[in-house]
Amino acid sequence: MSETPSIEHIPEQGFWRKSRKGVWVFATVAVLVAALLVLRFTQALAVRNAVTEKTVPTVSVTQVGVSTVPTTVSIIGTIAARFDMPIGVEGDGGRVAAILVEAGDHVKQGQVLAHLNISVLEPQVANLEAALDQARAEAELADAEYRRAQAVGASGALSAEETQRRRSSGVTAAARVKVASAQLDEAKARLARADIRAPADGVILTRNVEVGQTATAGGEALFRLSKDGEIELRGQVAEQDLPLLKVGQAVDVRLTGTSKVYQGAIRLLGAVIDPATRLGTARVSLTSDPNLRPGAFARAEVTVSNAERAVLPQTAVLTDDKGSYVLIVNAQNKVERRAVRVSGIVPDGVSIADGVLAKEHIVATAGAFLQEGELVKPVELSKPVPTQLGKS
Repeated sequence: MSETPSIEHIPEQGFWRKSRKGVWVFATVAVLVAALLVLRFTQALAVRNAVTEKTVPTVSVTQVGVSTVPTTVSIIGTIAARFDMPIGVEGDGGRVAAILVEAGDHVKQGQVLAHLNISVLEPQVANLEAALDQARAEAELADAEYRRAQAVGASGALSAEETQRRRSSGVTAAARVKVASAQLDEAKARLARADIRAPADGVILTRNVEVGQTATAGGEALFRLSKDGEIELRGQVAEQDLPLLKVGQAVDVRLTGTSKVYQGAIRLLGAVIDPATRLGTARVSLTSDPNLRPGAFARAEVTVSNAERAVLPQTAVLTDDKGSYVLIVNAQNKVERRAVRVSGIVPDGVSIADGVLAKEHIVATAGAFLQEGELVKPVELSKPVPTQLGKS
């Protein structure tokens, strides 16, 4: 008879089957949990990197360009006549009868500009002319009588006393001629002064008189004359720039609102500095031009030297209470502050005397929104091309 399995072994085999099945289930769950954790960590890392990538600002940078930049000195002032001559009444004055010129006319020396009323002066001259003729006739008669007295005096027909009297009468009559002649010359001079004449060649700048107006000696000038039509720029120069200027230096002059350049030369430099404004004076002679009217505001530039300077866009140079500075992007793409010394403004931007080196990357725009040490993503603009900057 065959043996039957023992009932005691059956429960033990079922237990081990159940145990192994539980281990497999636990292992599977553990693998799934680990895979889920790895997936979540990878996603979080990717999101973190994406956020970090998005927070790094992109900035435009440019390399430092070196150009030949002129050092210029500015002269600011007004156009004026070099010799501004006021013309008024020289004599007793009178009512203006006629005006023969207008502002802007070119006149010659001695040319009549205006006539004063001569209704009183002319009769005075005529009266004195008649008085002179009378005095001359009396003088001729007295002289003739004296000569006759001399002729007959030797024969004793006339006394010596009579001869001396006739001599005295002749001398007195000759003196009356001189007095009448002097009075006539004075009246003629006064009559001539009734014509207002140009004292020199030039251009009439202003006319301050009308027909019928009463003009008096010592009163307001009737005309203003620019002698020979010469004009100049009378300007002011900063105290520190005055030693850089010399008489004879070429000057470029521009009027406000125009681009035309007028050539000139420094004629005179002031000997003193105004203690209130710390400005000196300079006068620039100019060639006459219809557009250069006295009183017009003008700006002049004098090129005193040329030097190799770094040139940056104006938007790259910032200023605060510590002075002028630029932001540089270093090799680690971090922002650095660099103090600079600005030497002037040129057509291509701002010339820098010192503070930056060639080929350094400078933040070109929006530098005020960045902080020192901040990580940025630089994007380089087109490279600057060094140019030879001539006179503007």
